Amino acid sequence: MAPFAFSHGRDWRRCVAGLGRPGRGLGFVYFTDHLLAQSGEMLAALREQTGVADWVGSVGTGVIATGTEYQDEPAMAAMVADIDSFAVFSGKSPLKADGAHFAVVHADPGAPDVAGLVTDVSERLASGYVVGGISSSRSATVQIANEVLSGGLSGATLTEKVATRLTQGCVPFPGRFRVTECADNVIAALDGRPALDVLIETVKGERAQLLVGLPVPGSDTADYTARNLLGVDAEKRLIAIGDLVEPGDEIVFCKRDSAAARADLERALGELKAAAPAPRGALYYSCVARGEHMFGSRGAELALVQQALGDVPLVGFFCNGEISRDRLYGYTGVLTLFQ
Repeated sequence: MAPFAFSHGRDWRRCVAGLGRPGRGLGFVYFTDHLLAQSGEMLAALREQTGVADWVGSVGTGVIATGTEYQDEPAMAAMVADIDSFAVFSGKSPLKADGAHFAVVHADPGAPDVAGLVTDVSERLASGYVVGGISSSRSATVQIANEVLSGGLSGATLTEKVATRLTQGCVPFPGRFRVTECADNVIAALDGRPALDVLIETVKGERAQLLVGLPVPGSDTADYTARNLLGVDAEKRLIAIGDLVEPGDEIVFCKRDSAAARADLERALGELKAAAPAPRGALYYSCVARGEHMFGSRGAELALVQQALGDVPLVGFFCNGEISRDRLYGYTGVLTLFQ
């Protein structure tokens, strides 16, 4: 099993000490924004006390560890993956993808065209798979990539294979609709009918939070990216969504639903257990809108993961957007197992 530790409270050195001295591998570290000012000191202590030179990670509004989560308090989680062949990259140390199969990345929410950066990394990997998350913070955001960084995208490429799954936080209503009239993110007509009329008929008075899903072209699992429904114009029968659309695009209407999120997480966990029955470690990136907000109580989401996987070392954080394969998502969880 991968060396792993976590701590909460200001004494983050307990987490560092709990890792022991593995001396090699790739380190992953996540910490809440309460510890932002100590990020450089933490990285130095991790290197010195563990003997592990290479570290990647991010700040978050909350951190994730095996069976638990920490929000609104100082907390830190770290793990050392027993990996021989990897390469840490950032804006200061460009990506070298020769022979790389997979990548774990972290991104700055203020960086221009994060989606394009993710796509670029994906296209340079043998599997095309990237996982990770966009940093979240109530103040500044930083990433760890062998130093404390801000801006852009950073992470590590790996040559070994992993098992990974995306789990959605919402469920689509029946029906797909083609955009037939729009301007930027405002949709005027779906299948030739006023967009607001189609929305009202589809959701049938549903009072849950409504979202708009953009189906992923070529997906064999009916995958989609969820975007916010920003507003409606009752007079002109328009709807506005949190992404750009063009005539010919398809959309689905979705609702955020706790029961559906739980069922989909259990589905993903079952598939991962079959693909990697004896994982050595795990990474989990979950949307800031998930956790206790979606699963009803703090730690409930991670309890489901632990129930399925057992006491596998797991670290991660609550993200401002999740990364899976070659695109950005929202309201999702991305779970990756080291085999």
